[in-house]
Amino acid sequence: MARSGLGSSYLPNRQQHQQGANSVQNGGSHNILLRPPSQTSSLGSYDPFLQQYQQPQPQNHFRLQQMSSAAHSYRDQIQKIQAGPTPPDPYGLLGFLGVIRMNDADLASLALGIDLTALGLNLNSPDNLYKTFGSPWSNDPAKGDTDFRIPACYLFDKTPPLQTLLFQRFHIVTLFFVFYSMPKDEAQLYSANELYNRGWFYHKEVHLWLTRISNVEPLVKTHLYERGSYYCFDPESWDTIRKDNFVLHYEMVEKRPVLPSTSPNLR
Repeated sequence: MARSGLGSSYLPNRQQHQQGANSVQNGGSHNILLRPPSQTSSLGSYDPFLQQYQQPQPQNHFRLQQMSSAAHSYRDQIQKIQAGPTPPDPYGLLGFLGVIRMNDADLASLALGIDLTALGLNLNSPDNLYKTFGSPWSNDPAKGDTDFRIPACYLFDKTPPLQTLLFQRFHIVTLFFVFYSMPKDEAQLYSANELYNRGWFYHKEVHLWLTRISNVEPLVKTHLYERGSYYCFDPESWDTIRKDNFVLHYEMVEKRPVLPSTSPNLR
């Protein structure tokens, strides 16, 4: 009776285990979740195995990245092998070997230069080479000295001295040109002296040449200043303009320059 009792109680449990295994193989985790509690509780040791299938397995992203980078590097190496050897850097030591070996004639002539004797130059000649060598791009010899004429004004050994009579012949605009274009030169002093002779005076504050308008009297005149109308030469516009109601302080007027020579006509 005990064997029949054990057999009767053993067989249903074995059938339940087989049915549970078949349900895992056929239906997967969805059938397990739909089982009643009475059936799932009898599985016993299969619970950890079923939970492993129910929970999603996390992927190792770092491992996938390593595999992807390894595949890319392997693909790059295959492409380099198929493309052939890369040429050396022309600006490195390997590129300098081509210059030393003179594989390229143009590059060698640019880097190492050209032998002057190959151009027909006699470096041992005691004469000057420019008399026979015209140009490195010309096969013809030089034609000799250039034929040119020196103007007579350049043949003076000593320039003539400045004269006040010469500046008296200049136009007023020419005098201003000499004054502004020749600073710290004797010609500037001579031009300024002639401007004073013609009634112009230099204002030290505004740095301009002024002259009184003829037949126009000052509105106010004292022993220190005067106010009236004046002509002014503007070097920016290179023209003479009029200034009305201009206050002229006498202390702002530059004195007549002293010429280098005491002679009125000669330097």
